[in-house]
Amino acid sequence: MHLGQTFQTIGIISRPRRSNLAVVVPPLLKWLEAHGVQALIDEETGVADASQLLLVLGGDGTMLAAARLAAPRGIPILPINMGSLGFLTSFTLDELHPALGDTLEGRFSLSERVMISVELERSGKVIDSQRVLNEVVINKGALARMIQLELTIERDFVCRYRADGLIVASPTGSTAYSLSAGGPIVHPAVESFVITPICPHTLSDRPLVIRDSSFIELKLSGNTESVFLTLDGQRGIPLQPTDVIRISRAKELLKLIQPPKKSYFEILRSKLKWGEA
Repeated sequence: MHLGQTFQTIGIISRPRRSNLAVVVPPLLKWLEAHGVQALIDEETGVADASQLLLVLGGDGTMLAAARLAAPRGIPILPINMGSLGFLTSFTLDELHPALGDTLEGRFSLSERVMISVELERSGKVIDSQRVLNEVVINKGALARMIQLELTIERDFVCRYRADGLIVASPTGSTAYSLSAGGPIVHPAVESFVITPICPHTLSDRPLVIRDSSFIELKLSGNTESVFLTLDGQRGIPLQPTDVIRISRAKELLKLIQPPKKSYFEILRSKLKWGEA
C-alpha cells in the first residue's frame, strides 16, 4: 500500500541508554530541520499526541512500546533497527536518511498489522485492559509448578492445558516468542491468531491457528502461585485463582512503514538466515 502523504511533524522514540544514539540523533535533527520538518523528542505519550509520524530508533522492544502509542492514534511508524535481530525494525541504520527522504516525499509502502485486545477479569470486574502487537502470554515463574488453564474459543470448550504457559500471538508476533516455543510463522496478511502451548505436559497439545475474529477466553485453575499475564514481554501482571483472560482482535491497526523493495520473505530470509550454510 502506498500513500501520497507528507509529514511536517515527526516524533522520535528511542531508548536513551543506547550509546550509539549520541552519534545518530544530532545529525538526524539537523537533517530534519534542513528539510523543514519539526522533530519532537520528549515524553513518549506527548510525542505521539503531537506527531504525524513516529520514527523509532531501536530494536523490537522499542518498537513494541511505540506500537501501543501509535495504533490507537492512527500514526504510522518508520522503524530503524538499532538492536540485534529486529523483525519489526526492518530498515537498517544505513537506510535511515534515504528512508526518511522517501517517506517525506510520500513514497513508501505501508503494512497494516493486527493488534490484540486483552482484558483481565477478576471477581467479575475488568481490572486491566490493554492493546498489544505481538503476544499475550500466561506463564509460570522459574520455580513454580505447571499451570492448569482452560481454553474456550467462541464459547466452545477447546482444551484444558497443563503446561509451563500458553501464548496467544498475532501474525506479527508469530516470529517472536511463539516461534521459539514451536509455533508456525504466519504471514502478516493472514487474519489469524496462533495459540502455542509452552512445554505442554501432553505432547499431543500442539499449536493451533484460528481466525482472528474469534473470541478467546482463558481461565486459570489449580495452583496459581507465581503465574503471570505477560504483555508483549514488557509488562507482567500477577494472576490470582479464578482470573479470566479475554482476548480478541483490537479495532485499531498498526501502520508500519516498510522498505518498498524488500518483500516479507526477503526480510525473513535475512533475519532467519535461511539457506546459509
